[in-house]
Amino acid sequence: EKRSKIFASRLQRFDFLIILAGVAELAVESLPVNLGSMRILRLLRAVRMTRLIRKFAGVKELRRLLQMAANCGRTLFWSFIFLFLVMTMWAVVSVQLIHPLIQDLDEKGTWDTCGADCLTAYSSVMMANLTMVKTIIAGDSWGQVALPVLKEYPAASMVMIGSMLSIVYGVLNLVVAVIVDTFAEHRQKDEANLAEEMEEDLQEDLKFFERVFESIDEDGSGDITFEELV
Repeated sequence: EKRSKIFASRLQRFDFLIILAGVAELAVESLPVNLGSMRILRLLRAVRMTRLIRKFAGVKELRRLLQMAANCGRTLFWSFIFLFLVMTMWAVVSVQLIHPLIQDLDEKGTWDTCGADCLTAYSSVMMANLTMVKTIIAGDSWGQVALPVLKEYPAASMVMIGSMLSIVYGVLNLVVAVIVDTFAEHRQKDEANLAEEMEEDLQEDLKFFERVFESIDEDGSGDITFEELV
């Protein structure tokens, strides 16, 4: 009966499968056999982290973070799609307007120290998207390509500065606002969690007052007299 209880949980059976795959890999690692499938099973060890999350599920702050991640998953997905569309729009414009300017500056020797990275920064829509992710979202060396272009062609600021402002101060802030609004909306609709949080707050308040009254009750009788109160 005890042996059957060992595999009663799905997580325990999953752990046993991972251990079994690891033992089998050790047993045949010296043989000319493709171990790719077993390595994939070993990668599933990351799923075991869910146990750690479940152990800390009682922490109110962590539970709220997990609920927010679960409720806002769909919003995050469409936010990334929207961000990609905006960047792609600016990427198309940059390929048509900025890339010819970069080629003109190459003839003047502007990119001798920068090399191919600057020359190909806006050579295609894909490269322009990667450049925007690197320079605008990640904040890595925005001026390496932008400053030489803007010094020589100030009108290019409509594209290079316009893309930065629209993405950083427009799209990214909009994404944050929508995510916060989505979480607030789900939290208001989730009456069960609200009732549970109110109950937890009530228990914390009761424990606090219990400690206060215990400190007032000097003789430990369990009753507070008027003299002890004043």
